Amino acid sequence: MPTYAYACKDCSHAFDIVQAFSDSSLTECPECQGSLRKKFNSVGVVFKGSGFYRTDSRDSKGSTVSAAPSAPSAPAASAAPAPAPAAAAS
Repeated sequence: MPTYAYACKDCSHAFDIVQAFSDSSLTECPECQGSLRKKFNSVGVVFKGSGFYRTDSRDSKGSTVSAAPSAPSAPAASAAPAPAPAAAAS
């Protein structure tokens, strides 16, 4: 549930209260029974995922980031059979 900030117009008493979205706004100050106003604060926003950054729609050729080098492959083994030892002539 969100936390809302209120301030009294008459006595300047300020406080925060946790309310559900469906709850109605408070109208009476708990200190002096004066009228309240809801204060609005800036909200921190976090953008996650793709599509939020300028570089997301770039083509790969225009990117300044180079691709990771591939690992060198091991030399392939020869597919030809090894020569048989020569028989000794007597």
